[in-house]
Amino acid sequence: MSITEIARRLAPVLAERAASHDENDRFVGENYALLKEAGLVEAGVPVELGGRGAEVRELADMLRILAHSCGSTALAFSMHTHQVAIPAWRWRHQKVSVVEPLLRRVAAERLILLSSGGSDWIGGSGRAERVEGGYRVTARKVFTSGAEAGAVLMTGAIHEAEDGSRSVIHFGAPMKAPEVKIENTWRSLGMRGTGSNDVSIENLFIPDANVAFSRKAGEWHPVFQIISTIAFPLIYAVYLGVAESARDIAMDMARKRPQSDCVTELAGQVDTALRAAQIAHRFMLDVVDRNAPSADTVNEIMIGRSLVAQYAIKATELAMELAGGASFYRANGLERRFRDVQGARFHPLQTGSQARYAGAMALGQQVDRIF
Repeated sequence: MSITEIARRLAPVLAERAASHDENDRFVGENYALLKEAGLVEAGVPVELGGRGAEVRELADMLRILAHSCGSTALAFSMHTHQVAIPAWRWRHQKVSVVEPLLRRVAAERLILLSSGGSDWIGGSGRAERVEGGYRVTARKVFTSGAEAGAVLMTGAIHEAEDGSRSVIHFGAPMKAPEVKIENTWRSLGMRGTGSNDVSIENLFIPDANVAFSRKAGEWHPVFQIISTIAFPLIYAVYLGVAESARDIAMDMARKRPQSDCVTELAGQVDTALRAAQIAHRFMLDVVDRNAPSADTVNEIMIGRSLVAQYAIKATELAMELAGGASFYRANGLERRFRDVQGARFHPLQTGSQARYAGAMALGQQVDRIF
C-alpha cells in the first residue's frame, strides 16, 4: 500500500478527532500513534536504510491528504517529514554518509524528529558557549510543532568568538535530556492541535562530535538552500490541503442553498483561486525535481510559497462567502479551515523578504543576507 493510500485510510479517524483537538487546544498525540503504526514516520527514509523510500512529491501528496482531515496533524507531521526528507536527499544525491545513522534510527525506532522552525532560520538564535570538548547551549525555540511527540530537536545556537565573529552550530538536542523542557505556550488562532510550544534549553552540553555543521550567522549557507528547496513544498502541501477541504465543504453547503448567479459566480471564484494555489504548488515540486538546490531554487520555491499562501487563503475566504452565514458555525468545519490556513502567512520567507529576495535575483544583486 502506498503512503497516499495509507493517508486516505487514516483520514476518517483524523477527521473525527479534529474538532475536539481544536476546541480544547489539545495536541494530536493519538494521531501520531496512528502515523507510527501505519509506517508513515519512516516514509521518507530510503528503502536501503529501512524506510519506504518516498520522494518529496509523494510525501507532499501524503501531507495534503492528511490536511483534508486535520490540518494540525498534517502541519505538525510535515515538520518531522521534512527533517527526514532533507538528510534522505543528501544521502541519495550528495552521497553524504554521516546522515545514515539518523535515518536508520528513524526507520528502526520510528523516531520523531522536531524542527525549531523560525527560531533557527538564517539569523539563528540561542547561545553556544565554547567549553572543553564541545559547547554549552542555552536557548528558547519557539513554534516547535509536535514537541510532545518528539525524540530529537534538530536545532542550532549562535557561538560568538573572541574576535566578535558569529557562527551557528547545528545539532540534535535529545528531548529527554533534563536540560530540555517544553514550555506550554501554544494558544493560537489556528492549527491549535499542533502543540507548537516553545522548547527551552538550559546549559545543554553538545560534544564536538555531535555538531552536524557550522555556518556564518545571518548568511545563506548551501545546506540552507537544500533545506529551503525541500522543506517548503512539504509544509505548503498542508495549506493547499486545508484550502481544498474548505472548497469541498463550501461546495456541499452551496448546493443546498437557493441557486443564483451570485452563488454560481462565487463557486467559480473559489475554484479559480484554488487552481492558482495548486499550480503554484506543482511548480514548487517541479523545482525540487531538478535536484540542484541553489540560490535560484530558493527564489523559485519562495515565489511558489508566496503564491500558494496567497491563493490558498483567498480560496478559503471565498469558500466562507460561498457557504454563507452557515460557515460561521463550528459544526460545519469551515471556520476551522479558515483559521488554520492563516498560518500560511507566517513561515519564511514572509512577504517582504520574499519580494526583496526575488527582486535582488532579478536585478543581479546579492541575496546572501536577504532572509
